[in-house]
Amino acid sequence: MTTTTDAPQPSLPDDAIELAPSALSPAQRFLGGLLRSRELAVGLVLLALVVATATQSSSFVFGSDGWRSLLVNPSILILLAVGQTVVIVTRNVDLSVGSTLGLTAYLTGRLFVDTGLPTLVVVLLAVLAGAGLGLVNGILVTFGRVPSLVITLGTLYIYRGVFLSWAGSDRINASDIPDGFSSLGTEQLLSIPVLTIVALAVMGVVGYLMHTSRGGRELYAIGSDPDAAHLYGLPVARRVLMAFVASGALAGLAGVFYVARYGTVSSNAGFGIELQAVGAAVIGGVAIFGGSGTVWGAAIGASLLVTINSALPVLGIDDFWQRAVVGALILAAVALDRVLTLRQERRLVAARELDHDQGPPPPPPSSTSVPSGSAS
Repeated sequence: MTTTTDAPQPSLPDDAIELAPSALSPAQRFLGGLLRSRELAVGLVLLALVVATATQSSSFVFGSDGWRSLLVNPSILILLAVGQTVVIVTRNVDLSVGSTLGLTAYLTGRLFVDTGLPTLVVVLLAVLAGAGLGLVNGILVTFGRVPSLVITLGTLYIYRGVFLSWAGSDRINASDIPDGFSSLGTEQLLSIPVLTIVALAVMGVVGYLMHTSRGGRELYAIGSDPDAAHLYGLPVARRVLMAFVASGALAGLAGVFYVARYGTVSSNAGFGIELQAVGAAVIGGVAIFGGSGTVWGAAIGASLLVTINSALPVLGIDDFWQRAVVGALILAAVALDRVLTLRQERRLVAARELDHDQGPPPPPPSSTSVPSGSAS
């Protein structure tokens, strides 16, 4: 008769759970990551803002148009923030999305007025036009090797100038838009505006591709370390080019949303919204230096920015403080990103030191047979 005893296992330090993810179950890792995510923190701030405003004025949420406005107003900025996220994670930025939105919104109206094309064809042409403008940005950035901040700042003014020259004092009126298309701005499905559903669906598709596809993961790798990405052989130029094309296409779709939402298009359409798109992405946890961030966070950041603009007047806060609050949120997001980056670097250093101290991994557990008379 023999007695079996397990070989002693090496003890782990107190913080080894964080340094050795395999020690946690998938559910524990998911819950831990969710609680530490910046998206959850921004979402809680948004929820607290809505609750506080509804306490002061119940019509903010429960009025005849409160719930619908709360959901549909951020839809345009969500599209722009999602496209901006795709660009920012590659360590670039696209400042031309506001001008692209205005140009494609006017193009959408002119196509309805001058051609009478079916709605679906008009939408596709507007999106393709936006993608073409994004392609110009991408070509200048990747092949001209000029910082994207400079390139897109220049195209911001060029696209806006083309828009002003084309539109002049003319404007697209709601009466020029087909009723079936205009109704998209007011129609709802299960009490949720159609524009909001489309914006969230686009966000879901882009987010899924960025986190599961090879091309999406390469965007993060390029943003984390462009030199290492080049040495590893990643198609850096092609990926960055496609990021700008995606941003332009989403800005074109945002132009279509603008026409459906407001019905009229004048020469100031989309003016200044590019900074809100960048701010929404940064507030939502997208690192301004690239390599990290999610489209979900950018969408929550966009919703927070739009909701602030409508909630603070209800709370009796002056316009100056509204802008100051937005600026403070952006500064806080950048500071938090820096703190989290330093914390991550310390954890990686600790992980390397722990691995060095432990040496090679221990052998697999083995069984030791001892005489039954000596077993205690």
